[in-house]
Amino acid sequence: ARALASARSSHVVVLVPLLTNTLFVDLLEAVQATLMPAGFQTLIGVTHYDRDEEEQLLRSYMAHRPAGLLVTGFDRSEASRRLIAASGVPCVHLMETTDAPGAYSVGFSQAAAGRAITEHLLSRRRRRIAFVAAQLDPRVMQRAEGYRQALRAAGLYDARRELLNPQRSSIGLGAQLFEQLMAQQPDTDAVFFCNDDLAQGGLLAALRLGVAVPRKTAIAGFNDLPGSDQMWPSLTTVHTPRREIGVAAAGMLLALMRGEKVAVPCVDVGYSLVVRGST
Repeated sequence: ARALASARSSHVVVLVPLLTNTLFVDLLEAVQATLMPAGFQTLIGVTHYDRDEEEQLLRSYMAHRPAGLLVTGFDRSEASRRLIAASGVPCVHLMETTDAPGAYSVGFSQAAAGRAITEHLLSRRRRRIAFVAAQLDPRVMQRAEGYRQALRAAGLYDARRELLNPQRSSIGLGAQLFEQLMAQQPDTDAVFFCNDDLAQGGLLAALRLGVAVPRKTAIAGFNDLPGSDQMWPSLTTVHTPRREIGVAAAGMLLALMRGEKVAVPCVDVGYSLVVRGST
């Protein structure tokens, strides 16, 4: 009633792909911890990487006239883009960056991170490097492009070493895909998994198959999820600063909701390579 009377909502809509991925849970906790002291509550929507589902959520939530909007990435339907633009609601994009005029974003270059982990494997004198991915959402495919860029620059790219599966990422699927890769390309000397849960499954499968890691085959992941440092051997990965992204994006949105000018509309928080025993 107070929101209707004042024509100003105290709610912020946050749209994320999944809640089963620790990455987005960490992000949401950081967003909420930043917004709540400022008097805002979060309305969480889960899109399941589905453009139509995201569009339905946007139409439903926009009817409540939220004060602000946080959305994951830039891959959405044209109808969703028009809906956000026409609403006049301040919007900040998460996990990716853009220099597009009028857009606000906080994230990092997924392609650059994918290139960095591949270059690390090359620095370990690995020459037959595979890329194993699931889910195949836009950010995964940006990591794949970084992988390709690094190998093409080294003259070592081989499309046969890409194993792309549209199923949801999981430890079990990672084990299956590692076994499939070893059956198809047994001379593979390194594997870049697009996410740590897949890589954790790959490490477990390597143990069952008797594949020595990293002596025969190095294994690397992405996102530095819980448990990766406890694997045997511990998993080399890319640490993605999702808490920092959540805090910075929520802070940017607070400024926009207050009508303040945002000096830097695109914030690149970067990433870090975490080298452990698996490479």
